[in-house]
Amino acid sequence: MGARTALATGLGRLAHWGLHDVLHRSASQLPGRVALAVDPHAIAGLAPKLSQGSIVVCGTNGKTTTNNVLACAMEAAGYRVLCNREGANMAAGVAAALLPGRSADWAVMEADELSTVNIVPALRPRYLVLLNLFRDQLDRAGEIDHVQDTIASALAASPETVLVVCGDDPISMGVALRAREAGTRVLAFGIAEGLRLGADRVPEGAFCQACGAQLDYDYRTYAQLGAFRCPRGDFARPELDFWATGVRVGREGVSFDASGRTLPGKVRVCASFGGVYMVYNLLAAFVAASLAGVDGQTFQRALDGYHPENGRLQHFVVDGREVVLNLAKNPTGFNQNISLLLADEREKAAFLVINDDFNDGKDISWIWDVDFERLAGSPEALRVVAGGHRANDVQVRLKYAGIEAPIAGSVAEALEAISDLPRERPLYVLTNYSALWPAKAELERMGERHE
Repeated sequence: MGARTALATGLGRLAHWGLHDVLHRSASQLPGRVALAVDPHAIAGLAPKLSQGSIVVCGTNGKTTTNNVLACAMEAAGYRVLCNREGANMAAGVAAALLPGRSADWAVMEADELSTVNIVPALRPRYLVLLNLFRDQLDRAGEIDHVQDTIASALAASPETVLVVCGDDPISMGVALRAREAGTRVLAFGIAEGLRLGADRVPEGAFCQACGAQLDYDYRTYAQLGAFRCPRGDFARPELDFWATGVRVGREGVSFDASGRTLPGKVRVCASFGGVYMVYNLLAAFVAASLAGVDGQTFQRALDGYHPENGRLQHFVVDGREVVLNLAKNPTGFNQNISLLLADEREKAAFLVINDDFNDGKDISWIWDVDFERLAGSPEALRVVAGGHRANDVQVRLKYAGIEAPIAGSVAEALEAISDLPRERPLYVLTNYSALWPAKAELERMGERHE
């Protein structure tokens, strides 16, 4: 470690001590900002402390859960792991997670897609896990091709990195095509069977990444993911290196058999939190863990002990009513949450909260691509409440979907709005980024965690 990196590390650790130990505040980003201000190459300077290397997880949806499950599995296998568990996924968050004085075997780091161009060349990870790509935060990220270009450039600057990619996602496979042409080794994972579930009404990446023709599907799992192929024969889902079969998805969670070309046999993976998207997240975590030397039994043991604590699919009980909190920040994320909500056969209520802070994106026109009409057509009784800075916009969108929704300024007000409903009816709280942590803090004050 050079003198400048050593100084940056020392000042970053001092900032962490002041924030975490003295002020009792989050130290997930500011110490990294301090370190990078002193030494812009601090991430590269700290990378040699990792005896085995690093794994970076990126993608539009699911990277925080995938990253944290992976880190837990590797720790269960006895590895010393550094991880940005709080979801601080830009360069400052990665630098902050690398600051602790202890050495480690691995770093497991979530990375914002646009930040990969800074993080990957500096960290030189052994594996980059690409979960999916969807339209998200258009005023910051731009269109999908810009995100693809960024990730492809990051991989080109770290040629030893292996790309572990969702082979079911044609947009992610667009990145893989470019990466493979540049010499990157590519491993693909996916679901190797149709799930016989209703696919989303508004798929995004429905066109060939090579010629632009509309893709054909043997089956779709959700959004644009599935067994796709170009009718002109120049682009298709690759032969999978790792795959899931025997998939079960329900309110009680998900389960599937994970298999792979380099694995000795099937491993049954089960989790108490659900959704089709979670099958992909857990399969990606399983694949990365396996590549790092974690066996299937250890992975499942870690998963059994994993409980979301970052607002993703957290369950609370407030005055006898179950409240389910989850992140929904773009059309695909919302559509998957709607699928999860509809899979709950109980009568229920939903509080939909949309903010437009910087980390959410000011442009919220994407709410018109969310299939809220599925809620209006639900056979079960459903009460919906709108909230957030853009509550009125949500209310108008829901009106066009045939849903009347009163406005509430908080979770407590939403609970009051449905207080006439029996306590057996759960409330689903779906928020985008900046609304998630306030909702989580409010629920922790009002109720108790429910595992």
